[in-house]
Amino acid sequence: MVFGGVSINPQMMKLRGGVDVLIATPGRLLDLEHQNAVDLSRVEVLVLDEADRMLDMGFIHDIRRVINKLPKKRQNLLFSATFSKEITGLANSLLNNPISIAVAPKNSAAESVDQYVHLVDKKRKTELLSHLIGLENWPQVLIFTRTKHGANKLAEHLNLDGIKSAAIHGNKSQGARTRALADFKDGKLKALVATDIAARGLDIDQLPYVVNFELPQVAEDYVHRIGRTGRAAATGKAISLVCVDEHGLLADIERLLKREIPRLALEGYDPDPSIKAAPLHKKPKNKARNNKEGGHGRADMRGKDNRHTPRNKNSRNQKESETGEIKQNKSKPARRSRKHDDDRDNQNPWSKARKEF
Repeated sequence: MVFGGVSINPQMMKLRGGVDVLIATPGRLLDLEHQNAVDLSRVEVLVLDEADRMLDMGFIHDIRRVINKLPKKRQNLLFSATFSKEITGLANSLLNNPISIAVAPKNSAAESVDQYVHLVDKKRKTELLSHLIGLENWPQVLIFTRTKHGANKLAEHLNLDGIKSAAIHGNKSQGARTRALADFKDGKLKALVATDIAARGLDIDQLPYVVNFELPQVAEDYVHRIGRTGRAAATGKAISLVCVDEHGLLADIERLLKREIPRLALEGYDPDPSIKAAPLHKKPKNKARNNKEGGHGRADMRGKDNRHTPRNKNSRNQKESETGEIKQNKSKPARRSRKHDDDRDNQNPWSKARKEF
């Protein structure tokens, strides 16, 4: 298994003897191929797992680059828990006369998962969550938030309430995420707070509870979230804490599931009807690769000392004296104005062609 966020050298050493099966993230696979650590010319089977998430995270360009390095004669397998129009389009462009096999209806949740909704004011979500964990003495719970900051903040509050918790997300190092997950699996943590991307692919045996502290902005992600429980013939519960701002997101989820999720009421936590909904700003579904959460690909090969350091906009041609007076640095000519450059470019047809290209 090879992935970014860790040193590439140990991975290169392990690949020297050759492998029959290689599990890799697209960016790190391209890094290894670039350094001649892997030879993709004899690959017989290509598997794209979590295809919908790879599409959302902007991996499509890397995937196409990998495919261009593979032999034309091979078997392609694409797996996804949800199948949107974008995923169908991806499958049609990458696969040759594919056969579709569905083990469950599209975008459906497992029947082994009992789903519930608690309507609650936003400011009381943390209080209600701590109460639920303590009231029924939940052994373990995986909790989802929309943001990395929200995951950190919630984990801190739960720890203050005596519930041992940790957060995992893209700003955490690979080592920190691995330790947190290991502690959760070993029972050292009662709650693991995660963002959608960090939690994808988590396989935790006998996980009894999943909580949506905040509903996902993409309805299909709800199916992925609650799919962490009720696995391998086990049962589980998925509980969503929904404030008035999220009623629209809840409607999207129920429309996707083609069913209404039962509401539960807990005395003392009824929402205040006078609170009006605030608009939620939805993020674009497709994200550029260099903006994806937790992304560590080719940039990891650069050393710490090789990082770009922003410079003061006046430091190139000016120096500031001790008295605060700005003096022109005579070692370099003063930069012409942008307008002057644009005027000159407009007179140069080659410059215009470069811009259009």
